[in-house]
Amino acid sequence: RMSCRFFCGWGSAAVPVLAAVMAWGLPVSVAYGQDDPATAVLDFRQVIRQARERVFPAVIYIKSMRESLEGGKTQTQEVTGSGVIISSEGLALTNWHVIDRAVEVRALLTDGRHVNAAIVGSDKIVDLGLLQLELPDDFGEVPYAELGESSRLTEGDFVMAMGAPWGLNRSVTIGIISCTNRYLPDRSEYSLWLQTDAGINPGNSGGPLVNTEGQVVGVNTLGTTWGATLGFTIPSDTIQQLLPQLQEHGRINWTWSGIQLQPLRDFNRNMYFSGDRGVIVAQTDPESPARRGGLRHHDRILSVNGQAVAGKTGEDLPAIRRMLALLPVDRPATLQVLRGEQVVNIELTPRYKGAVEGGELDCRRWDFTAKAINQFENPTLWFHRQEGVFIFGVRYPGNAQNARLREQDIILKIGDRDIHTLDDVREAHEAAMQNIAEEHRVRFTVLRNGLMRQVVLDFSRDYERN
Repeated sequence: RMSCRFFCGWGSAAVPVLAAVMAWGLPVSVAYGQDDPATAVLDFRQVIRQARERVFPAVIYIKSMRESLEGGKTQTQEVTGSGVIISSEGLALTNWHVIDRAVEVRALLTDGRHVNAAIVGSDKIVDLGLLQLELPDDFGEVPYAELGESSRLTEGDFVMAMGAPWGLNRSVTIGIISCTNRYLPDRSEYSLWLQTDAGINPGNSGGPLVNTEGQVVGVNTLGTTWGATLGFTIPSDTIQQLLPQLQEHGRINWTWSGIQLQPLRDFNRNMYFSGDRGVIVAQTDPESPARRGGLRHHDRILSVNGQAVAGKTGEDLPAIRRMLALLPVDRPATLQVLRGEQVVNIELTPRYKGAVEGGELDCRRWDFTAKAINQFENPTLWFHRQEGVFIFGVRYPGNAQNARLREQDIILKIGDRDIHTLDDVREAHEAAMQNIAEEHRVRFTVLRNGLMRQVVLDFSRDYERN
């Protein structure tokens, strides 16, 4: 479900340092970096055992049934992952990609009880999902874990990764925090990652990362298929900031200003700007609130609504982007900007970012699926047509494949009907099916790689039956 470089889980590795700690019987003060005599009598094995007992009963195995239209038709797929219960009412955290497009979600608790779960909210950008376990009246006490503060972690702190890898019984692996502020440019739009060498395998997605105090400090999300032992976790501080919106709205109401940022110390581009204040505007998106508000290339943003910003390195950018993306919609925001030697105030009004993915439609007899063009998911298609529909998947064998329609074709017309939305495609498909006894051919006008083409689709054959 991830790229060849990143996916949810991978093989675990031994932790030589842990073996040494356990063999030496070092006290808790060494593990915590503290000198509290009240806890120094416990050895590290007891610390790990106590932390595990606080969280392990709250770890759940998740099985979701999702509908996918990627193959040119509606298909039901089973997706498995992990989660952790965070309230006595049965709220549970997991990953967005574990429950994305799910039509049914079931959860298995550590004690063997199983319940259905409803999706309270989810967000693709930070890959976070929130479930509500549907508990019967006689369910009894619900085990749950406490969310901790990921900002207290430092490199070298011991942590445990919990989950249900490979769909098996729950497991615990142990390691350290390798990096507290890992910046992954392709996956760190609004949040940095915790990097750990605790063993994470496929199926651990959505499971908790736990500190030695028995608190959840992150949700495990990414692993690698190459190199050394690398795992990446959504920090609990980011989760706690976004959790209220997931509970109240079912989504994160990101806003969009259209500002592309550049750090003051841009090592990759070999560009370095003087001073420690502010962050550089690399560019503004066309027709964006930032461009309309007068923000310019190479402006230096010093503050947003009076809150100072400092983007020295790439690791500082996600927090600034998150601050901008959480600005209230349709309410003017004031940016203090250094332009040359002059400080000016720029006022812009963010708008809702809206859906990060377009809606989808299954055109069964035509044997393709269609999807709405989305500015953020399909920027290349959006460049050609800002409101429209494209062919998402082509069934093989099928009528669309025979007509040589292709994925990524932008649909301009079906017959004489102009196509702007999925509803236009749905109505054209329904009309064609109602008239199939009289006519079983339809002309498509599509835009392919910037060039207009006309294709005749013959849908006389029903491939679902033949």
